[in-house]
Amino acid sequence: MLKIYLGEMEDVIYHPPTYFDNQYKDEWITDPLSVKMIKDVDQSDVIAERLIDSPVLGPISVKELSGGVKTLMLMAFDNSGKIFNASVCGNNCAKWILQIGKMKELTINLNHIMDFGTDEFEIEILNTNEVIHNRKEFTEIAVEYV
Repeated sequence: MLKIYLGEMEDVIYHPPTYFDNQYKDEWITDPLSVKMIKDVDQSDVIAERLIDSPVLGPISVKELSGGVKTLMLMAFDNSGKIFNASVCGNNCAKWILQIGKMKELTINLNHIMDFGTDEFEIEILNTNEVIHNRKEFTEIAVEYV
């Protein structure tokens, strides 16, 4: 289940892209989930563990991927128990955050009102310990904390 803490939070990785650059594993890049996220979010193709083909930049290294896709991979594959600031992710990452939250227990920090791209979902808001099920409930709570 996806759990979100809204607003400032202690012990959060506030800049996940930097953390990613120093912690990622090569096998994360070629995992089918990463390949799909990289294609969807960055419109780029994974060629190999250390080579991505970007339609804008040409051949790039993993470290040149967007901060959003790096954060998604951390959410999916980092099992350290760290909480990542998902506010570095754009709304184009939201559906992936929901999907990862269905695959595993995932806690993130948000400092903005993210558009999850769907009206129905299940998220626990840690600030209030409420489970919410739609955009309206999320927005009503989020405006109080972010």
